[in-house]
Amino acid sequence: MTEIRDADEGTLDLLRTRRSVPPMLLDGPGPSPEELDRWLGIAARVPDHGKLAPWRFLVIEGEGRERVGAIIERTFLADVPQADEKRRAQERQRLAHAPVVVGVVSRAGPHAKIPEWEQVLSAGAVCMNLAVAANAAGYATAWLTEWFAYDRRVLDALGLDPAERIAGFIHIGRAREVPSDRPRPDLAQIVTRV
Repeated sequence: MTEIRDADEGTLDLLRTRRSVPPMLLDGPGPSPEELDRWLGIAARVPDHGKLAPWRFLVIEGEGRERVGAIIERTFLADVPQADEKRRAQERQRLAHAPVVVGVVSRAGPHAKIPEWEQVLSAGAVCMNLAVAANAAGYATAWLTEWFAYDRRVLDALGLDPAERIAGFIHIGRAREVPSDRPRPDLAQIVTRV
């Protein structure tokens, strides 16, 4: 029989007050390689029916942020060649604000026993575990996708296989400021008891 223990109020408070901080409000220093590896290990501890690990990580840091930014800018300019320098810089800097960005790559696909939907949900759980692990260590995060997460040209340039997709980019850094909280759903409007 499993022993029931008292609630960890620190954990519950973290989950109760957690919020995203926009990447443009994130600064360094970023996590050490050891911290990041620890969080990636925590992120991978999610429900995973069939032990498929239907996700993987793409760590974007240092000069890698500039290389990926150049890919995003080039792709954007292929569609909007008349963009001015301000807009070009905005696209180029999409992943440059936070010191570390982790792309969570979903590898969900057809399987004889494991529905693809469950695999996609597992990748979403990885994103949330990673964000919460970084938040627990005192860092701020934002889980975003944005247009380039759905653009096959960008995904190909990042080395994703044709069946792979981005579940999210987790931006990790130190909050310069934390915006006020947004309204949260009223439980009476979203809970049905049967």
